[in-house]
Amino acid sequence: MATAPQTVNPITAEQQEELDMVFERARKALAIIETYDQARVDRLCQAVAWAVANKQTFTRLVDMGIAESRLGDAASRMGKRMKIRGVLRDALRQKSVGIIEEIPEKGIVKYGKPAGIIACIVPTTNPDLTPAGNAIYGIKARDVVVFSPHPRSKKTSFETVRLMREALEREGAPADILQCLTKVNIPMSQALMARADLIVATGGQPMVRAAYSSGTPAYGVGSGNSTMIIDETADIVEAAYNTRLSKTSDFGSGCSADGNLIIEESIFDKLLAQLQVEGGYLASAEEKALLRRAMWDDEAHRTADTVAIAPQALAKAAGFSIPADRKFIIVHGDGIGREHPYSGEKLTTLLAVYKYKGFDQALDMMRAVYEVGGKGHSCGIYSFDPDHIHRLGLAAPVSRIMVRQPQSKANAGAFNNGMPMTSSLGCGTWGGNVVSENVGLKHYLNTTWVSVPIKEDKPSDEELFGSFYDPALEAEVETITT
Repeated sequence: MATAPQTVNPITAEQQEELDMVFERARKALAIIETYDQARVDRLCQAVAWAVANKQTFTRLVDMGIAESRLGDAASRMGKRMKIRGVLRDALRQKSVGIIEEIPEKGIVKYGKPAGIIACIVPTTNPDLTPAGNAIYGIKARDVVVFSPHPRSKKTSFETVRLMREALEREGAPADILQCLTKVNIPMSQALMARADLIVATGGQPMVRAAYSSGTPAYGVGSGNSTMIIDETADIVEAAYNTRLSKTSDFGSGCSADGNLIIEESIFDKLLAQLQVEGGYLASAEEKALLRRAMWDDEAHRTADTVAIAPQALAKAAGFSIPADRKFIIVHGDGIGREHPYSGEKLTTLLAVYKYKGFDQALDMMRAVYEVGGKGHSCGIYSFDPDHIHRLGLAAPVSRIMVRQPQSKANAGAFNNGMPMTSSLGCGTWGGNVVSENVGLKHYLNTTWVSVPIKEDKPSDEELFGSFYDPALEAEVETITT
């Protein structure tokens, strides 16, 4: 078992007692769930999902989470219960017990095995969705999951887990398959991660880095800075509508919410006008300066009290007012680089727009944005030009690209695309992560490969080395001894 990393404030005796009790219960629950067959775990997945994803219950959890954290928008956050349905869909369509895959031509049979006790770090912006999604994948893999909620929304996460525990009990399964810590802070989360078998860390970069340094295998996520290129072939109405959906979802709290639009100059004015039709408020130069002072300190660090708030509240924090019907604020980008904070991640109802001339410049600007932040996460394009889409696919240093889709509604999986449903987005080595894909069921499993002999598959040297092959160098040589 891994040794807990040193912390400035080690856990208290009371926290240690809770942690010891949680792991004792988790080991007992793991011994039971490991014996379940596929039908049993599938039914449990359905039970816990319905316990929190039905409309009445999820409405209560959303209201509770927003009241507790003072972050987010209830109307758009309600849509996240569809994500729970998507995770359940993907989980039910895959095998996780016994033989999960066969490759006859290679003589390979794969068996699914539990990863063990999973530590799940819950972000304050998803105190209900993250526990539900991780519970479904964890149960499907026959793991047990211990949740460490964010202190700012811990009551909501605890209530979400409580409801799922009750669902397990109603099905005759141990409630302790799912547990939630109550005495939470950073040292407690670190202690949990050090003792678990696997970590799924969704949240800020300090917590993700702590997960990777815990000594326990971990799946983390990188920071986002979602950027969309809009070329001259784009459907302007569609692009503006989708931008509004992505930018306003839960008041822009997600790392996938559109932050930057890079727009071809020939359609720039038309698109800017359509964004205002969709509810955008175009800030003046003076208002833009006020926003900058409100959102970033002198060292360009984002201020916490401007994250995930309504545009009216954001404007008020900056010292001006906007009409009540406006959905988000638009600023003209004043450059791209670390000295230009508008080109970085914003995590609120603010959108920066940039103008380009020629697609080569669009790609150069996109690369520059990801040098500021968000490399490995997501970008997208509104285009009907296959060459532009292909060139972005080749050039973008990200793990996922959405074509003509609202980024924050699509990149973690949607019912109208093929992305795996998840609430954890791996960002590859670009973002300091071990995977560059959506974290799903396979990441919650250990896999045993069983291999049987097959017909020899050994190419000739001529096939392997091609024009480099020289038979003269393969001739027998006399061994020289001294």
